[in-house]
Amino acid sequence: MEQQQQATRIIAIRHGETAWNVDTRIQGHLDIALNDTGLWQARRVAQALAGEDIAAIYSSDLQRAWATAQAIATASGAPLTPEPALRERSFGSFEGRTFAQIEQQSPEHALLWRKRAPDFAPEGGGESLTTLSARVRQTVQRLAARHGGEQIVLVAHGGVLDALYRLATGLDLQAPRTWQLANAAINRVLWTPEAMTLVGWADVRHLEGGVRDELHS
Repeated sequence: MEQQQQATRIIAIRHGETAWNVDTRIQGHLDIALNDTGLWQARRVAQALAGEDIAAIYSSDLQRAWATAQAIATASGAPLTPEPALRERSFGSFEGRTFAQIEQQSPEHALLWRKRAPDFAPEGGGESLTTLSARVRQTVQRLAARHGGEQIVLVAHGGVLDALYRLATGLDLQAPRTWQLANAAINRVLWTPEAMTLVGWADVRHLEGGVRDELHS
């Protein structure tokens, strides 16, 4: 029980780049693979974390995150476990469409999305920001509580990391985003049973080229 009360260090990673990131096409729960840049980014972040003391890696089971996590697991030797609760926000009918198509075809819904209306959920099984935030909070608490006094890696998606940043800083769901959600950036959070605290965010020193931000997570 004492171990459970100790802080858990969390390294949170957004998956490497996909062709749909480049096209500004919404992925959500659709299972899109990494492109060549994304595979390179996965190798680079894996190399950057190879010397870290990592007790466990938990990853979204969508292949863009899973492939990124596999690279980290290979480099670090840490055990890797699939965690479907780390999946991206479900975007329902938005999935497979570009930002521009959503603006043109569903302007009213696009406005609610851009305004970050907390309870707006896209049609077709989409998830609201309120629901996403609760899912991320519960998942992080569950996983971190297993590893008191240790460090773990969570590999997930832009929307999940945005929710994590807000939880760690106390920012409202509707607060304008001023922080980066770059592919394969290294983000650090400290978890205790009482709170989450931001330690470091958007470290991309291991990436030599440009990084792509998630504009509308």
